[in-house]
Formats: sequence, structure tokens, C-alpha cells
Amino acid sequence: MSTTEVHPNGVDVTQLVRTVEAIKNDPSLAAFRFRASNTWLGGGRSRTSIDGFYGAGDEDSSRTTPFTLEGDEPPVLLGENTAPNAVEAILHALASCLAVGVAYNAAAQGIELRGLAFDLEGELDLHGFLGLSDDVRPGYSDIRVTCRVDSDAPAEKIDELCAYAQRTSPVLDILRNPVNVIVTRA
Repeated sequence: MSTTEVHPNGVDVTQLVRTVEAIKNDPSLAAFRFRASNTWLGGGRSRTSIDGFYGAGDEDSSRTTPFTLEGDEPPVLLGENTAPNAVEAILHALASCLAVGVAYNAAAQGIELRGLAFDLEGELDLHGFLGLSDDVRPGYSDIRVTCRVDSDAPAEKIDELCAYAQRTSPVLDILRNPVNVIVTRA
């Protein structure tokens, strides 16, 4: 493989195929455990640190410094507006996951993308979050995603690509299906 090899959509398709084959040959390599630690900073602010993870049969040590994500609230929700709030971070996570799914699968199918963008909106009623109603859920009731793909591929191929990315998106699955979450106090 040449060091000048072109990677469609910035994706190393050769490595993608190797990863898929490795998991087919050893299904235990598919098990991953991601971790995060959060510290409250006062008011509506907090900071999450994301460092290593377990995956592909080993503890990952490729990150030289942890990633940090800040959270806050807008002033109308008593925050200082220094960072997105948690439900806005969910929109980011969903868009990021869908973007990876579309871009990687487009590359694997030989579809060149010139552009890929998502617009997201989530509907939330504070009655649930504030404990004012047991009939209103505290989280989003609806999320709308608009995907814009700039490519010469036929529209039906793009529709298939987007549908596949939705079927295989971990974050979309997390949002659409109940996840067992256990909260303990140390």
C-alpha cells in the first residue's frame, strides 16, 4: 500500500475492511467499554473527562491526553452559557454518529461525498424536568434530523446509504430503544 493512497471521504477503506474481517473471525473483538468521569464545577457547569477505553480485546492507550467536554445551561435555565447543555450534547452525539456512519459506508461503497451536513432540533417540555408533571417525560419528546448530502451518486443510492447509517447508528439506537442504566452512590 502506497503512502500516497487516496482514502475516499477521508476513510481508510482497507483498514475498515480489515477491521470487519477481524471481527468476523473473532467476535470477541467487537466488545467495547467506553468510560467518562464528570465533575460538577458549580451552578449548571460541569466537566467530563474521557480517557481510555476497552476495545478490540485490549485496553486502548492511544490517547495521550484525555478529551474534556464542558456542560452548562443557558441563562434562562440559570446557567452561565459557557457550554452546551446536556440535551444539546445529545444532538451533537447523534449528528456525529450519523456523520461517521454515512461517511464510512459511502467510502466502503465507493460513493464520493463532497459535503455532508446535519441539522437537528429536539422538542423538550420542562414540566417533566422540573417535576411539575408526571405525565410529561423529562427528556426529548421528538428529535428531527435533516441530512444534506452533496454527491454525484444517484438519489436512491444516497437514500439507501442514509437508511443503512440509521439502522447501524449506536447513538440513534440508544435514543430509540431503552438502555439499562444503573445509577449508584459511592
